[in-house]
Amino acid sequence: MNTRIALVMHDPLGEAFEACARHVLGRVPDLTVFDIVPDADPPTQTGRILDWMRTQGPGEPVLILCDLYGATPFNIAAQAQRQALEDGYVVHLLTGTNACMVLKALTDQQENPESLSERVRQGALRGIVNAEPPCDC
Repeated sequence: MNTRIALVMHDPLGEAFEACARHVLGRVPDLTVFDIVPDADPPTQTGRILDWMRTQGPGEPVLILCDLYGATPFNIAAQAQRQALEDGYVVHLLTGTNACMVLKALTDQQENPESLSERVRQGALRGIVNAEPPCDC
């Protein structure tokens, strides 16, 4: 059983990450995007995410990737996570999402969601490189 992946981000960032993944992987990525518009109603958006989670039941783990910690999309995702955890779901939430994280999540899915969550987080860090040209000193 693979971990299901959702992007909960400021509109249109989730769709942009999905398009990037499609381009790099050469296939439609197996993820769900919840782009949050500026005037979105948080309880309604939380309900949409919970409805998506409930389509598979609590046996299927979920990884939610958000763009900014503390922002509205994160708060919506965190509320959905709290409610889902209370209902017995396995849900991990990571913020600061970059393209490396999305690609790592899509290509490194496994049954252990705790390990996947940490590997995705590590993938983000490995993707941050100071690519300054070497000094000709």
